[in-house]
Amino acid sequence: MITFKIKRYNPEKQAEPYFEEFQLDVQDDLTLLDCMNEIKWTLDGSLTYRMSCRSAICGSCAVKANGHAILACQRQVRHLVKDDDTIVLEPLGNMKPIKDLAVDFKPFWEKIDKVKPYLQPKQKAPEKERIQSPEQFKFIDDSSTCIMCGACYSDCDVLEVDDNFLGPAALAKAQRFVQDSRDEKTLERVKELSKPGGIWDCTHCAECVERCPKPARPFDRIKEIMTVALEQGVTNNNGARHALSFAKSVKSSGRLNENIIPVESVGFFNFKGLFDLLPVGLRMFFKGKNPPILHKSIDEVEDVKRIYRELNE
Repeated sequence: MITFKIKRYNPEKQAEPYFEEFQLDVQDDLTLLDCMNEIKWTLDGSLTYRMSCRSAICGSCAVKANGHAILACQRQVRHLVKDDDTIVLEPLGNMKPIKDLAVDFKPFWEKIDKVKPYLQPKQKAPEKERIQSPEQFKFIDDSSTCIMCGACYSDCDVLEVDDNFLGPAALAKAQRFVQDSRDEKTLERVKELSKPGGIWDCTHCAECVERCPKPARPFDRIKEIMTVALEQGVTNNNGARHALSFAKSVKSSGRLNENIIPVESVGFFNFKGLFDLLPVGLRMFFKGKNPPILHKSIDEVEDVKRIYRELNE
């Protein structure tokens, strides 16, 4: 017997969401979606959620189970039950609930639209298909598996505090076209994606990779866009300058020079940015937290430099 604690919300009846418990005698081979359907069909027909294919293809049934976003049709209940025989179900995060487990996907789709998720070739459409080799397709193979379920968007740490961030799903979709051999707007795309709210605002937590039910791995796709942006010379932003300064520091000394990296990240001639760093630097200085000017020697620093050179080659 499993207890399902489901977060309910009906704005027409209750101003605030609340949890309601349902108990089911569950077989080991049932999926979470099977149980949700059983609750709706036999215990409470008003329970609201999205579902469609039941085959991990459409992405409709994404919900939060025990605090993390999953596809309800893809996970078996026996893998989700906690020690106290309960499963907690909530609507996806970073989106406004409409009713019970159904959320408003409008902001999600608006951010997908912002990355212009379509080919922009120079030539007019040919009479036949645009040819692409298997090797060229490999660059976009993983991102093409995204089913737009919103699981990565739900658990993205940046979106928790910054609505301006495009989010992992939109950026994974952007990589699909940035590295498409048939697209002619690579430079324009990476310039746009390098602005605030784009690739450099990702905090590298990789939570989106943990939640993605497919091989899309959004964080890996974000890193690929970063690489293309640097290769295209789109470096006039704090994120790119930080990455270059980071690599330069490891290359030259085998360690991170924490005194110079912040300065190089904002730009030597960005006087406003440098001035903004001053209060933080002063607080660190008076609390004895500022990095030393002369670092102590560390063991095998030459080995770090060697690894960097080999990877660079």
